[in-house]
Amino acid sequence: MGNEVLPFLLMVTVQVGYAGMNIVGTLVMDAGMDPFVHIAYRQIIATISLVPFAYFFEWKTKPQLTSSILFWIFLCSLSGLTASQIAYFVGLKNSTPTIACALSNLIPAATFLLAIPFGLEKVGFRSKSGQSKVWGTIICVGGAMLLSLYHGPIVIGQSGIHWKFAENTEKKNSTDHVNLILGPLLLIVSTVSYSLWIIFQARVSEKYAAPYTSTMLMCLMASFQCVIIGVFVIHDKAAWFLDRMRTIAVLYNGIVCTALGYCLTSWCIQRKGPLYVSVFYPLMLIITAVLSWTLLREKLYLGTVVGSFLTVVGFYGVLWGKDEEKSKSETENLEIKTDKLKQQGAK
Repeated sequence: MGNEVLPFLLMVTVQVGYAGMNIVGTLVMDAGMDPFVHIAYRQIIATISLVPFAYFFEWKTKPQLTSSILFWIFLCSLSGLTASQIAYFVGLKNSTPTIACALSNLIPAATFLLAIPFGLEKVGFRSKSGQSKVWGTIICVGGAMLLSLYHGPIVIGQSGIHWKFAENTEKKNSTDHVNLILGPLLLIVSTVSYSLWIIFQARVSEKYAAPYTSTMLMCLMASFQCVIIGVFVIHDKAAWFLDRMRTIAVLYNGIVCTALGYCLTSWCIQRKGPLYVSVFYPLMLIITAVLSWTLLREKLYLGTVVGSFLTVVGFYGVLWGKDEEKSKSETENLEIKTDKLKQQGAK
């Protein structure tokens, strides 16, 4: 019983933490913090947070670090941390937390499409698993397009809860910051970048079995990348100043969402597999929608609700296809081994 409950509780905790990232990130950016500055500090905090894990768990056991592995880690840092997070937070600034989380469910579909030219995935139209992945991808993309291009009437209006800090930041940014084209477009770019990271990370995991060390190096490289980009884009020195709320935000996102979130997710993947972990991602959408409506007084529109529903349906369609494909492959491998044993027994 304990073996089932603990991974479940940990993955729920991780999704709550990620939902909090969207709320905290929206608040500090509405209060005036530039997303480029926020991301640069986040990578630095994440690097520092991961050093103890890399040192105590992998210092004596980590394999040799070659130039080839460093190159793949660099690609991971560029795609999964720098490009993905810059696009995500700039997109979040021009969108809403609910839309940002809904579009994150495109990750399995985008990964499937990107993995085809790399030879890591086969379409397989004739099999049920192949059809499920294709139709799931189409539904995901359709939901994303609906989120991006259609607002529609208000389904749920603003909540009656009044949080002074959120109201003050809303007054400071009285103009509507939601850009129905730019925000979702950047969030889709973030999803594609993150999907590329998944493909690159598979190569890193295969060649370098030291996840904490490799992630620390990714964060370290991303720190330099994001600081250089941030300094190039943001010339005002005052923008780099951290007040109390900004400090809380970068510490929360760096420690909880990058360092702790990665460690807990890795632990669950090791024990329950990647499919088990993926199933929990839509939970972040539900938690974020509730928190955003309650704390940020976000209105929920018909396009957001229907688009979110379609991306979640497509998300589970792709996952079901992947699971069926994996089960079929395992069954075929077992049959081959059984046949070989029978032939050896006959001799």
